[in-house]
Amino acid sequence: MDLPTLKQRAAALRKLHDGTRILVLANVWDVASALVVEATGAPAIATGSAGVAAVLGYPDGEVISRGEMLDMVARIARAVRIPVTADLESGYGDAGGTVEAALRAGAVGMNLEDGTGETPPLVTIAEHVEAIRAARAAADRVGVHFVINARTDVYLAQVGEEKDRLAHSIERGRAYLAAGADCVFVPGLRDAETIGKLAKALGGPLNILGMPGGPDVRTLASLGVARVSTGPFPMRAALAVAKHAAEELRDRGTYTFAEGGIPGPELNKLLAR
Repeated sequence: MDLPTLKQRAAALRKLHDGTRILVLANVWDVASALVVEATGAPAIATGSAGVAAVLGYPDGEVISRGEMLDMVARIARAVRIPVTADLESGYGDAGGTVEAALRAGAVGMNLEDGTGETPPLVTIAEHVEAIRAARAAADRVGVHFVINARTDVYLAQVGEEKDRLAHSIERGRAYLAAGADCVFVPGLRDAETIGKLAKALGGPLNILGMPGGPDVRTLASLGVARVSTGPFPMRAALAVAKHAAEELRDRGTYTFAEGGIPGPELNKLLAR
């Protein structure tokens, strides 16, 4: 993708975080899902790391290589006409190099998480600040304001005592914004009152993971949330449909699972672009 297009898409993605209207992202995992989401009028596309990994036969958790992950991101970015932000987990140990590779793939934003999936469950604040600064510097060298969505897993990994998690998330979020992040992503948080306190105290855009049992989009918007994404849930829902189809065929030999599916001509028209 040429530099002027990258700059234009990056500016458009950044503007979507200005608080004028909550940014709602139904995370995608391949070209077909991206085109279907784009066709609904979505202003941007967000890939989900778990979904892309699953499509290629890997479990979640940065098991898939950066090259394979970004190959799918590149396919998606070439297929759609709107900005793409990619979930690139913890940056594969090289946040700056990952940003450069993401830009070459056509992405203009990324999630960059502080979770380790191990013990301790989070990198230190200083370590993640360093990663964010490296990511911002890499984007600056290219001349694109790459949108960094800095994720903290304080709630998702249930770090420390519950009573301390809000203050811990605020501390991390503020540090990440000061280091150059455009938005702070706090997955695993469902409580509306706590979300509202976090949004007010953070001092920058907040991304919440939309999940069962959590506030709906309208409520999140009223709480001051700038962005809501859906992570692996659309992919898991699609796989549940495939499982249901196989079970129905096995148990009843019928095809009701096909009712309501996207018509072939409609899907072909999207893919033919």
